[in-house]
Amino acid sequence: MLQTILSISGKPGLYKLISRGKMGLIVETLDEKKKRMPVFSNDRVTSLADIAMFTETEDIPLYKVLAKVGAKEDNKECPLNWRKASTPELNDYFAEVLPEYDRDRVHASDIKKLLQWYNLLVKAGITDFEKSLKPTEGDNIDDRVDDTAE
Repeated sequence: MLQTILSISGKPGLYKLISRGKMGLIVETLDEKKKRMPVFSNDRVTSLADIAMFTETEDIPLYKVLAKVGAKEDNKECPLNWRKASTPELNDYFAEVLPEYDRDRVHASDIKKLLQWYNLLVKAGITDFEKSLKPTEGDNIDDRVDDTAE
């Protein structure tokens, strides 16, 4: 079953959807702590499968962009320190990964978030981005609950 990776607005990191509760979702952090917590309907939750990056021609799904970063970095953590990198450094790096990205609509903060997420996913052992993040036809969040979780 598809593993759903989520971003929760106002909360750092990425989360794996574990199950649905009466009042919302139950998620687990992707870091080594594996902390579980509830997410309520007033939290803004976005599946990484629903995110795309702007290019000059069309929007590219996030899993494809992450796969390109993975190909560049041999599926290892990105050596660029996204926290301290300057805007020109981030733009140059991202131009190597996705040369056709829209420089007017993709900001340095977007590139930082992408690299942060990439490193979190790699640390969690997720390097097959298409398998882990690509939505399937008719896919919805109810179908993405990980039934194998304890």
